[in-house]
Amino acid sequence: MRRRVLALSAVVALLLSPVVPAAAATTVTNGCVASVPEPGTTTPVRICYSLFKPAAASPQQTVPLIFHSHGWAGSRTTDPAAFKVWLDAGFGVLSFDQRSFGQSTGVAHVMNPDYEGRDVVKLVDLVAGLDWVTKQGPGDPLIGATGGSYGGGYQFAGAFTELRDSGRTRFDALAPEITWWDLKESLAPQEAARTMWLSILFAGGGTHLPPAVSKSFVTLIATGAWPPGKEGRDLDAFFAKNGPAWHVRQGRKLDIPVLIGQGISDNLFNLNQGLANFDHALTSRARSKSIFVGYNAGHTLPSVVPPGYATAGDPCSIALGSPSFSDLSIRFMRLRLLNQSTGLSGFGAYHLSTAAGRCLTQRSLTPNKRYQLGKIVASTGVGLPVNLPLAKGPITVAGTPTLTANVYTVIPRSVAYFALSVGKTPLTAKVVQNNTMPLREQQTARGVRRTIELPAIAVDVPAGQNLYLTVTPVADMYAGQRGPLPGMMMLKNGVLRVHSAP
Repeated sequence: MRRRVLALSAVVALLLSPVVPAAAATTVTNGCVASVPEPGTTTPVRICYSLFKPAAASPQQTVPLIFHSHGWAGSRTTDPAAFKVWLDAGFGVLSFDQRSFGQSTGVAHVMNPDYEGRDVVKLVDLVAGLDWVTKQGPGDPLIGATGGSYGGGYQFAGAFTELRDSGRTRFDALAPEITWWDLKESLAPQEAARTMWLSILFAGGGTHLPPAVSKSFVTLIATGAWPPGKEGRDLDAFFAKNGPAWHVRQGRKLDIPVLIGQGISDNLFNLNQGLANFDHALTSRARSKSIFVGYNAGHTLPSVVPPGYATAGDPCSIALGSPSFSDLSIRFMRLRLLNQSTGLSGFGAYHLSTAAGRCLTQRSLTPNKRYQLGKIVASTGVGLPVNLPLAKGPITVAGTPTLTANVYTVIPRSVAYFALSVGKTPLTAKVVQNNTMPLREQQTARGVRRTIELPAIAVDVPAGQNLYLTVTPVADMYAGQRGPLPGMMMLKNGVLRVHSAP
């Protein structure tokens, strides 16, 4: 027994002690902080991290620090070589395991400010006590953050939680990628579940969720629809605070510069989500110091039904003078945290990769073009897409189109999916950047006026091709939606509003 205790003590000592590589270029310290207990318990949750201190950093020569974390079901990065460019640029780095993942304990609440948000605050408190990290005042370290998907979610969760709890955030700049504005709306827009992605997410990390939520995920995947009754209300409560949308509804906005990278061909956290963060989560002053970059990447699955297209790549980071978004992030943090001149420009603007792979820069994406639509009749549940001609090329469309119409259905729980498409004829038209969005009527609709968002896009329609509105009864991202019977949806007095770029 004594040998076991000694062995355990040695492991704990190793976990909390610095590890210095042979070249002594970077000091790596592994450790954990105690954070908020799970509901109904008193045991603190352990949030574990790896801290990378550059060789030149000291109390006399302090450096800013960059937070980093992983995507859903991942774990922190422990190899200093992964952060060499950051360390060489004059930053320290802290990479951490999110609650329930890696070496961290607890249950995944998926960026709830009372749990994951406070986990991040605990780590900021840790960094505030390091004598080699630059301070702007007592307990106020100079820090930025990077990471994508779930690793983008923690950035907003941490910054907004500090803003909620203390009236300000100690984060000085963020660089989130392919993350969300409203998590429920991302997973199940109009309460029509993105079953393809939910299946992937559940397979990767479903066991990390609270048991009741895990069970509801199974219902979502099996039925394609938000659960009714108490199960649905419990799921609503679980997702209520898990994104910037909730904080903004509470009157909070971040007043710090943010570099947002969003996948335009991302069909989980689509471009709509990123644009909402840029447009609504930041103050106007912060937005004037921020940059939005849309690239054709992210959580991408091909759209086969209906057929879609996109050209992979990130032409806008290149247009802004960087070979990749990662390199652009370093330049952004050098400017914002080190006050170094990096030649970076394009602040307060949207830089969007078109479906064909060029960079389109716009100062505004406000709709400026209206298309009056005739009567649209489309099947629901089964059938083929309908492609309705809108305009002839050449034309460039960007941003978030909206469709307003009087909706009629013959049965409850009817759903149809909408997108903009490009092609020479209705038979050859393909959905722009592989994205569709649903219109789901829970009850039978008899002329109810609806306004829905279509997938946000950026597309050049060349001469000889046309822009179409696609209405389809099935879409592969939402496979498994179960209505009671095949039906029909009719739209009357429709208006489509889009931003037509000059």
